[in-house]
Amino acid sequence: MMQNEREPAQRLNWHRRDWLKAGIACPLGLGLAGWLPRLSPALAAPANPTNALLRKPIRACIVVFYYGGPSHLETYDLKPDAPAEVRGEFQPIPSSVPGLQVSEHLPHMAQIMHKAAVIRSMHHGNRLHDSASTETLTGRQSPQGDREEFAPIPQFFPSYGATLSHFWRDRGLKVCHASLPWVFNNVIPVPCQGGGFLGSAYDPFRITGDPVKIQYDAEMLHIPAGLNPQRIADRKHLLNVVEAGTQAGPPARPALELDSLYTRAYDLLESEAVRQALQIDQEPAEVRQRYGVYTEYQPGQTTGAENGYGRNLRGQNLLVARRLVEAGVPFVNVYDFKQQGQNWDTHADNFNQHKKHLLPPADKALAALINDLDERGLLDSTLVVATGEFGRTPRINNSAGRDHWPDCYSLLLAGGGVVGGSIYGSSDKIGAYPATQPVTPADLAATIYWRFGLDPHAEIHDRTGRPWKLADGWPIESLFS
Repeated sequence: MMQNEREPAQRLNWHRRDWLKAGIACPLGLGLAGWLPRLSPALAAPANPTNALLRKPIRACIVVFYYGGPSHLETYDLKPDAPAEVRGEFQPIPSSVPGLQVSEHLPHMAQIMHKAAVIRSMHHGNRLHDSASTETLTGRQSPQGDREEFAPIPQFFPSYGATLSHFWRDRGLKVCHASLPWVFNNVIPVPCQGGGFLGSAYDPFRITGDPVKIQYDAEMLHIPAGLNPQRIADRKHLLNVVEAGTQAGPPARPALELDSLYTRAYDLLESEAVRQALQIDQEPAEVRQRYGVYTEYQPGQTTGAENGYGRNLRGQNLLVARRLVEAGVPFVNVYDFKQQGQNWDTHADNFNQHKKHLLPPADKALAALINDLDERGLLDSTLVVATGEFGRTPRINNSAGRDHWPDCYSLLLAGGGVVGGSIYGSSDKIGAYPATQPVTPADLAATIYWRFGLDPHAEIHDRTGRPWKLADGWPIESLFS
């Protein structure tokens, strides 16, 4: 059973469809969910997950990734009755959902928790940033196992957006998958942000953010000097003529991938909607401030923003994500921080870091994004996923910090048909391990694909032809019932 904080959310555990899956007839209105146990995932899993979709498939997904690992015990799973060395300094506050409490440093999210759902039983086995990030953003553990990457390695499993791009490759989208405002981990990029075995044609459309000017740009949108639209069209025609005259038989895979890259490049040069989406100065100042206070810096001024910390970009990143969804981009990854040592990795001074630097901008920006999508009629068709790669240790260390803890942590979902105000799963008394309904990144992957209308157990093939399921987990259907 779920944590007994809100009875309606608790009833989500045992929907009428769960009875039907189990072969048991359950008339509506009996209210049995409060006292009967939930079936194990293996028994409750539908034979064909795509047939269980009760809502229209989503049109977009925004993944906000808090690199470094936010503390679940300082955000959405506080333990006020635990010993002092566990509960920490923060107090819980009520939210817009009776019985659902959040951190006192999430006042903006507290006001809109009726639009969001919290999963408090997320877990996996990776204790290091790179491997944990890889499993979080692909749904599978890296073939290299639980390790940090100190030298560049090729990405194997594709990211969520890359997989969607592959399945939607015939839809004629200018941009299917975008990421911003940088490749995270600026020294050695973590191998979970691109196309993996699907190929570089499915890498994201990369958008860079300037933390000083607070501007966004994408190299792939730049038209080379001296080229006008007619010359670009002439070159494209000439390329097609040459390829048609030299091709003998079906093209090999490398040729197909190169052709795909050419097509994508030409499409991007013509993508005015995406170009306009990056011009956030077109937004009213009131809207930009709603996402987070920003300051226009003068040239030459030393601000600390140049070092990649990017405080000024944090709220504006989510505004760009909303604009990209409006421009028709189905999948957007937002990376909250760029590098280790300047992120959510609070091994020391955990409470001051969360209170003064980490939570206030994240709280304001995420609430603004959810409200903005709602006001524009986009929330029900756009799934927002807000998560780090793991949580923090239940017990505070000798440096007033918390260390890596993948054994149990929280993530937040909003929009996309999610039942607002829901709590899924629970942790034990000190937030160390799932107490009910454990969830894995594989389940998150299955949920994302399922909400896009894809069968999460459909096959996809790597470069050797080996088949893989889109996801090894099961969709969390009851959150969308």
